[in-house]
Amino acid sequence: MSRFADKVVVVTGAGSGIGRATAVAFAKEGAIVAVVDIDLQKAETTVAEIAKMGGDALAIQADVSQEADWIEVIARVKGAYGRINILFNNAGIGGDGKPLMELDAADWDRLMAVNLRGIFLGCKHILPALIETGGGAIVNMSSSTAGWDTIFGGGAYMASKAGVTQITKNVALEAAPYGVRVNAVCPGIIETRLSSAQAGADEAEQDAFFDHFRQRIPLGRVGQPEDVATAVLFFASDEARHITGSTLLIDGGQTLQSWSNAPSAPYPPQ
Repeated sequence: MSRFADKVVVVTGAGSGIGRATAVAFAKEGAIVAVVDIDLQKAETTVAEIAKMGGDALAIQADVSQEADWIEVIARVKGAYGRINILFNNAGIGGDGKPLMELDAADWDRLMAVNLRGIFLGCKHILPALIETGGGAIVNMSSSTAGWDTIFGGGAYMASKAGVTQITKNVALEAAPYGVRVNAVCPGIIETRLSSAQAGADEAEQDAFFDHFRQRIPLGRVGQPEDVATAVLFFASDEARHITGSTLLIDGGQTLQSWSNAPSAPYPPQ
């Protein structure tokens, strides 16, 4: 398949999990991929994986919460390839599960800086580049907690992701006259490194954790990064040419269930 032949795609948080799976998926379909991550070594690992497939990719280290880093990302991508066509605004962090009364303001600020400010900065600085090319697509990373779930100890994380959903709608409206579409994906529990780390250091603990959610997800499986990547590529493709300002829930039916039977500890974000 070559839905994205000659398209230049920027993927943030692409050193692992959903970001890596999506960067690889874009490359498989012909895209040139700028692999952005705060951890350069992880970004380079993703680039190496793409190179093995014969794809073209560039590793860039950046903190998405820093405006100067976004300016540098865009300069490097345009310097290397001359254009930007698509952004997957994916980078994010999870909360620590503390009730709001116990949450440090510094932890709140850092979570908002990455999950919400990072999305804002990505949209702000990528939009002019997309307009220059005559249009394009932005896909933002939200979460099933952005309006469907209520999770004990997840107030800061949920607030940040709800903000992403609202920014997505607003930017979609502002960008539409320029031929730029803006949508968001909202995953539920996804089996990634971040989820595994928060589930516990022991492999048996992680297995038990995911088994618990597998039992309460109607489709009977825990989501994989590739499940989200497929949705991102759809939103970014011409197949979604008449879709903007939308949010897509990707949770196997998880949010159809009541959280009254949820575990005492909050589940981790994707």
